[in-house]
Amino acid sequence: MKVLVTGGAGYIGSHAVRALKKAGDEVVILDNLVYGHKELAQGEPLVVGDLQDDALLRKIFAEHRFDAVMHFAAYAYVGESVENPAKYYRNNVAATLSLLDAMREAKVNLFVFSSTCATYGEPKEIPIPETHPQQPINPYGASKLMVERILQDYDRAYGLKYVSLRYFNAAGADEAGDIGEDHNPETHLIPLTLDAALGRRSHITIYGTDYDTPDGTCVRDYIHVSDLAQAHVLGLNYLANGGKSDVFNLGNGNGFSVREVIETAKKVTGKNIPVAEGARRAGDPARLIGSAEKAKAILGWKPKFAQLETIVSTAWKWHQRRFAPKPQTA
Repeated sequence: MKVLVTGGAGYIGSHAVRALKKAGDEVVILDNLVYGHKELAQGEPLVVGDLQDDALLRKIFAEHRFDAVMHFAAYAYVGESVENPAKYYRNNVAATLSLLDAMREAKVNLFVFSSTCATYGEPKEIPIPETHPQQPINPYGASKLMVERILQDYDRAYGLKYVSLRYFNAAGADEAGDIGEDHNPETHLIPLTLDAALGRRSHITIYGTDYDTPDGTCVRDYIHVSDLAQAHVLGLNYLANGGKSDVFNLGNGNGFSVREVIETAKKVTGKNIPVAEGARRAGDPARLIGSAEKAKAILGWKPKFAQLETIVSTAWKWHQRRFAPKPQTA
């Protein structure tokens, strides 16, 4: 198949591009490089531009006969979404509408959407199933939920077939160590901890040590980015083989605490990682763990990198390559 990958020069998108190529698919990337990196396009055709550029979208769909679209392009900073919701609704919702309408015009009707567990809001049961109420507590989660509802309506009205993948905490990097996570600003626990291991920051802060969890720190479901990417390929194949539009959680089904992540990072890196303890952050649930049984049953998804040490080890390999100080030459 020939696939347009929006946001394909970003963290998760670049891994999906690699998974598509391994599956024998042809890829074109559309990325505005606001958060993406040109080198993460891995030499695949890259169109630098914005989804809200309707003329550019028409041009891309006119030049290529796409079979499907994978949509990763979105802003994803929860705190920023609270401070500047207009930015999130414009980029995550309005831009997606532009993309969907360009697809309709070009008669491309297979769509794999990068959604999020943030659509659920505060968990009412653990692990969280796809049937859990969707009550997002921030504009980021709300923007993704709006797109999910748009997709339902586009399926009914226009025959668009979609898979929405609600994932939990993406982590790790490709085993080769040549693509991985590089956000600015960085907000994710594992790369922040590895920054402390490299000396790029003085310490890692634990926000809240009095949660109702075994060690008092928040528990999160970390899913390896290569496993996420493979799920997108499986979702695309499912649609191509006539599967009905559906939603799937992607997670490991178990969680690791903040302290466990830090201790694992110490073990993997062999470095002392200074730790500071801070107050809880507003809106941080004690546990966020997803049930991925549906994806396993229907898509045939089998995560390969479920162990925390494996996830951290792949992230460390990339992190050293990307961020370690280069030796001075005479």
